[in-house]
Amino acid sequence: MDKRNQNLMHLIRRVHGLVENPDIEKHRHSQDQIGAILGNTREIRYREIDIDGMYAEWVSVNRAHMKKYVILHCHGGGYSTGSSLYARTLTSKLAATTSMDVLCFDYRLAPEHPYPAAAEDAMKAWNYLMLLGYGARDVILTGDSAGGNLALSLMLKLKEEERLLPRGLVLMSPWTDLTSSGKSFETKAEVDPVLDRAYIDRMTQAYAAGRDLTDPHISPLFGDFEGFPPTYIQVGGNEILYSDSKRLHQAFVEANVSVKMDTYKGMWHVFQMSPVKAARDAMDKNAEFIYEICR
Repeated sequence: MDKRNQNLMHLIRRVHGLVENPDIEKHRHSQDQIGAILGNTREIRYREIDIDGMYAEWVSVNRAHMKKYVILHCHGGGYSTGSSLYARTLTSKLAATTSMDVLCFDYRLAPEHPYPAAAEDAMKAWNYLMLLGYGARDVILTGDSAGGNLALSLMLKLKEEERLLPRGLVLMSPWTDLTSSGKSFETKAEVDPVLDRAYIDRMTQAYAAGRDLTDPHISPLFGDFEGFPPTYIQVGGNEILYSDSKRLHQAFVEANVSVKMDTYKGMWHVFQMSPVKAARDAMDKNAEFIYEICR
């Protein structure tokens, strides 16, 4: 690892250390502060809405923009933290690079609300878009980390109910396997500046204690992906969840889904939030993929 990257890793570790608070309320609060600071830009408008008692917000660019398609974003945070506010570090970039409206929602969090609360709330957000008059094919579903898990879980649920699926799927460092059976838990343990096994175990316990972790709605990696729409996956080369993306990509290929995965060398979990060049490049690639499937 070169010196500059090492320094960056050190910085990411320190910032993450500030956020990683064992006191979950403080952890949630500090994440919101980061979102408010990093997601604060004049070019973007945030509009709060209430979806049947659930807080959500529309994120839009302050200029003429595409109205036909819409992005539904599922935020990360291990199912125990995170919010629309924290997610502004990504949703504002998604809105800016695609010129599309982004809807992000505050699903209920564990441990107060374990599985299936988040999944039910994701369906509520999906149904809200359908009620507004969007067709399933007008929606691009995106998610980072646990939000990637939630997006996949929502897709599996829609498929089970024989409903139409979104036009496409964009996943950033998705957490797909709560059994933590990926090789990268061992191979990347030393280089991952953001996640470790103990943290993942805590999040899994909070969200799905006493449940079958191989249930595809909890670990989508074990789902049936036949008929899924085009999907784009981004993952950092230095994350312990690397295998979660790699194996998902493989499963999609085997199910004949049109799928593409980019590994960003030397990058960490959901690096797209960070103010670094690789993050800007990655968000541009996300936008390119979205334009491609909307043509």
